[in-house]
Amino acid sequence: MTVETNEKDLAERVKLIESMMTEGRQTTEGWGWTFVLWGVAFYAAMAWSAWGPKATLAWPVTMIAAFVLTGVIASRRARSRPRTTMGRALGAVWMATGISMFVLLIALAGEGLLETQAFMGILAAMLGVANAASSFILKWKVQFGCTVIWWATCWICVVGTDTQGTVTLLITVFLCQILFGVYCMISEARARRSEEIHA
Repeated sequence: MTVETNEKDLAERVKLIESMMTEGRQTTEGWGWTFVLWGVAFYAAMAWSAWGPKATLAWPVTMIAAFVLTGVIASRRARSRPRTTMGRALGAVWMATGISMFVLLIALAGEGLLETQAFMGILAAMLGVANAASSFILKWKVQFGCTVIWWATCWICVVGTDTQGTVTLLITVFLCQILFGVYCMISEARARRSEEIHA
């Protein structure tokens, strides 16, 4: 009887873990719009810093604007969705990464210690860390694919030429921010339609 109970208990725990991972992926899919928003913000900051006036303000102003916009939209969406432990954990990973990137890059830029290739490498490495943590928690191969692309981009940005790094970063932002975000949004819409059909 104890063996049967233990097997049943173990099966229930495995089922719980699987459901939490599924819930985590659904939570990430629900945040797909932020990947797109931040991808567009990265493009805007890159364009402004290359061709706009007061280029030194491009990244801080664009990132602060994206952060505020994310907060406003997220607070409106949060009213209609319950918060979960998995969602809070994933949110903490991304929030910590974003704040760390902002503080580090602003400090380095303010001291004049940040050249373009180092900036791009740090950006890619830290986004690789956040994607890696999320993909490891969720055991999600698609997001781990983004992780590998971010890490490869970091390498190219640091050891390649300025042009190679810039082109690689532009492609990676499209693939791992915008395209991944659209993929998440489509997956979320499909799941919602499926729930409506079964309800």
